[in-house]
Amino acid sequence: MRRAPSLLLALSLAAAPALAMAQASDPAAARVDAFYGVLLDTMKQGKSLGVEGRYRKLEPAVEQTLDLHAMTRFAVGPKWTALSPAEQAQVTKAFKRMSVATYAKNFDSFSGQSFKVDPKVQSRGPDKLVKTQLIQPGKAPVDLTYRMREAGQGGWKVIDVFYQGSVSQLTTQRSDFSATVAAGGAPALVKKLDALSDSLMK
Repeated sequence: MRRAPSLLLALSLAAAPALAMAQASDPAAARVDAFYGVLLDTMKQGKSLGVEGRYRKLEPAVEQTLDLHAMTRFAVGPKWTALSPAEQAQVTKAFKRMSVATYAKNFDSFSGQSFKVDPKVQSRGPDKLVKTQLIQPGKAPVDLTYRMREAGQGGWKVIDVFYQGSVSQLTTQRSDFSATVAAGGAPALVKKLDALSDSLMK
């Protein structure tokens, strides 16, 4: 794994599963399992696909798994409401591209990773918390909790991820995103996210 600006997001959603994925009965947990299946297949083909091929393979799975609009809105923070609908769409598109590019760059091969999903999915108001462990050979397990929300006909989608049970991936991005919007508006944030994506895709 290489470092990247949104590596926490990639770690949170991209633990390649060596365990059976059909066991998840809760729809929120099943959504995460389905993404893991696509990711595992992509990683096994990683070298032959190349970064562009991995991006194309992972893009639809990322769109199905993440509530990208909600995640972008939360990461930008209060300044989101000052953006026009067109600007919000542009920022969300750039956030999506960066997210997919992070997976495509950092997860280019399989080396025995696996994960455990706690069958006891917790409810928190309208949301569900899906607790998992990322297991990497020779390393201590990493606790990852997915906050899921039902997105209409899109079903359950990820709206945030907590590393080691407490560190919110989106909260860590908010100060940076908000400061960029404050300094240069939506165009500045789009430019910054696109530059990160371009770097990841090299």
